[in-house]
Amino acid sequence: MGYGYGMGLGGLGWIGMVLFLALLIVGVVLLVRALGDQARPGGGTAHDRALGIARERYARGELTREQFEALRHDLGG
Repeated sequence: MGYGYGMGLGGLGWIGMVLFLALLIVGVVLLVRALGDQARPGGGTAHDRALGIARERYARGELTREQFEALRHDLGG
């Protein structure tokens, strides 16, 4: 009888169900990762963060202009 499982698919309907669930799980994981990346502070490359820190230190007066320029040159910015 089969109780309606895989009707019209020759008993292979469960494969479609497994594929659907796998795609659903992958989609949820990708969505969670994308939302997590947006919420993470300090996003960007290590280069951008390092240059940002150098700018902040220069603005606070912790670095001289020459030191800042040397850091910026070393970081390629």
